[in-house]
Amino acid sequence: MRIVDEIGHATGWMEEGRTRRTSHALEADGGVWLFDVVDWPGLDERVRQLGEPAGVVQLLDRHNRDCAAVALRLGVPHHVVPHELPGTPFELRPVVRLRFWREVALWWPERRLLLVADVLGTIPGYFCAGNEPAGAHPLLRAWPPRSLRGLEPDHLLVGHGEGIHHRPAVLASALRTARRRLPRLLLGLPRLVRST
Repeated sequence: MRIVDEIGHATGWMEEGRTRRTSHALEADGGVWLFDVVDWPGLDERVRQLGEPAGVVQLLDRHNRDCAAVALRLGVPHHVVPHELPGTPFELRPVVRLRFWREVALWWPERRLLLVADVLGTIPGYFCAGNEPAGAHPLLRAWPPRSLRGLEPDHLLVGHGEGIHHRPAVLASALRTARRRLPRLLLGLPRLVRST
């Protein structure tokens, strides 16, 4: 496990490996919200350094990871693909609403922070085609989510890979070129599969 995305009011941790599962903690008004949690031995101490645990959120229905166990251990609610988180500065935006895939993204306007689970990622060869810093999920490239258009995040945090900071044009570029770069991404997938 490696700490990533350390910025004011936020921190992340990434599990090394092929899928680079990444989780985040956001501190708002003294409460700490955990997202798509992968557990690790230093997690509770790290959370308490930020503030008082407030809740665990799954932004993606299939990102069970360790969310339920961590919520139980910390004594906080476990929210699965919620529509809102009342009493927080966070906006939740639906990005995928399919029978087999439900996902929301978190937008924190005050901090210009966007947190996504699977809709975007930064893993080369799987999410990113060529030299893209961030790319849409391969299954969403033909129809990238419209609900994220117009956002210019200073901090783009993802559920797979390290975040991207102080490059607000990255999101718009990833959405605008998603369909056009799909063939290039697909050409790279066989190499990725062979290397695992």
